Amino acid sequence: MNAVIETILQHRSIRKFEDRPLTDEQIRTIVECAQAASTSSFVQAYSIIGVKDKETKRKLAGLAGNQSYVEHNGHFFVFCADFHRHEVIGEMEQQDVLPSLESTEKFMVALIDAALAAQNAAIAAESMGLGICYIGGLRNNLPEVCKLLKVPKRVIPLFGLAVGYPAQQPDKKPRLPFEHIYHEETYEQDRTKFEAQLKQYNDIVSAYYEQRTNGKRRDTWTGQMANMLSSPVRTYMKEFVEGKGFNLR
Repeated sequence: MNAVIETILQHRSIRKFEDRPLTDEQIRTIVECAQAASTSSFVQAYSIIGVKDKETKRKLAGLAGNQSYVEHNGHFFVFCADFHRHEVIGEMEQQDVLPSLESTEKFMVALIDAALAAQNAAIAAESMGLGICYIGGLRNNLPEVCKLLKVPKRVIPLFGLAVGYPAQQPDKKPRLPFEHIYHEETYEQDRTKFEAQLKQYNDIVSAYYEQRTNGKRRDTWTGQMANMLSSPVRTYMKEFVEGKGFNLR
């Protein structure tokens, strides 16, 4: 056990922040930590847009489902898959890079690069005593988000990261059992064992909600997931992604 591991294991999403902006030094440190993340073949297929402007935050909050912590935080980062710079590189070097940039493989590279950078940023922020919350709600209306942030073709805002000084300290939410996540040598396919682990986790999650809500809620995790997955959302995404020049080949 060390300070880094303790910081990671104490993570919880913060949805209420003090009215206190991050300093430019804090912002730069968080971004530099994001950039220190591993990147596939040195491609660095992401960009980060920082939002300080209160009106822009207010508009983003509306687009993300009226989540107040998108508007009220110390700083708002938007992580983007980005092959715009690589298209420019192709023109600079007089090479046809479009077949590669438009491939499914490179789409996956951009998503993974952005996610790795974001998690580095999150851990850095939390190590500084700040709280964070990922915001996938930006994908509710990406055309409007793109317009607001003025992003070019081959750039897709993937998610936001609200960062700030915590004004709450929620309970840590229990994760799936270690044995259910980590498979030794090959994927565990014993259905009986698989379901037993899920039922065990349901009991843990139900107890968590019951304690947190004073008995008003006893959700199971499998029930939550089944309800959520039974109704597809953001079904415009495939067409939008392709329209931005990704995942075409």
